[in-house]
Amino acid sequence: MKLRRIEPIAVRLPMRRPVKMAGELVSAAHNVLVRLETQDGIVGWGEAASAPMMTGETVASMVRAVNQIAAALSVIEDPQDAQARMHRALPGNHGAKAAIDIALYDALGKGAGKPVSELLGGARRESVPLLWTLATGVEADDIAEALAQRRAGYAAFKIKVGIADAAADAERTAAICRELRGAELVCADANQGWSRDDALRYVRGIEQLGLAFLEQPVAAADVDGMAQVAAASRVPIAFDEGVHDVDDIRRHHAARAAAGGSLKAIKLGGLGEVLAAAELCHSLGMKVNLACKIAESGIAAAALLHLAAAVPAAEWGVSPTSHNLDDDLLASPLRIVNGRAEVPRAAGLGIEVSEKQVERYRLANR
Repeated sequence: MKLRRIEPIAVRLPMRRPVKMAGELVSAAHNVLVRLETQDGIVGWGEAASAPMMTGETVASMVRAVNQIAAALSVIEDPQDAQARMHRALPGNHGAKAAIDIALYDALGKGAGKPVSELLGGARRESVPLLWTLATGVEADDIAEALAQRRAGYAAFKIKVGIADAAADAERTAAICRELRGAELVCADANQGWSRDDALRYVRGIEQLGLAFLEQPVAAADVDGMAQVAAASRVPIAFDEGVHDVDDIRRHHAARAAAGGSLKAIKLGGLGEVLAAAELCHSLGMKVNLACKIAESGIAAAALLHLAAAVPAAEWGVSPTSHNLDDDLLASPLRIVNGRAEVPRAAGLGIEVSEKQVERYRLANR
């Protein structure tokens, strides 16, 4: 496939309300889109959130990276060829590479008349249940949102913790769990928010609640701390910020530091890389959560759904985050009914991006 242009587009997307997580209050999404055009006039779209605390990337650095990598991608054979070229052009920068990779898959799928899930090896499922994140940081507000989404058909929920002292977070978790009794899955995510001692204090406070997992309770680099918490906890421990490639997964498995974890394209660098990580987890008996970063638009959400269709399993749920936005970039929304999202069936990502909306939220001089 011959490429005419790869354009990075920085956007600021307003959120319907702020998301509270450990060490951060997110009130708007600062993301980079990639608009890719082939010599045949096919346009592919990709997206990645800037996540300095997770990937080390900012909007400005991602725009620079996309421009630097673009010169190495005038002609590509397939996504694997593109990944090799991107790696040679610039190490790291996984978010920028993920945005390019998604756009390439979109264009390749459109050219072949196939949905991205088929390019990833074939769809194993046509729809997936979604995991709703509760992230106000306020017990009453989290409960009200949980009950509203339960009525809308959602049966899986993630509670953001690590935003207060461990005892207060445990009390809020317990209160939410009481209201969600009977839900299929409830979990918590600390986003590296605690010391080892605080994490142990939290798991002791919630061990009778039946949480499916607790995500990244301590710092990403503290694999020994993850293992210590895992050894002391009845609740399975999940990795997130601590994993950026398959070797990191093997390291957590060998240390008994996690029973599974959250896989994101911005951490791993592309859709094929997420698929390979999910397949490795499956072979090791580790469970998988597939997620977007808070918050990404329907572009990244569509890519996530194609991954969810193709992976062996996502026992710990699928978490698109476009619902956190006050407005989206798609001409028509993804179809979600009773807490389940349909995997788009049209060619490529199976979505239509509104270029008018893109221009509306474009950041100047980036």
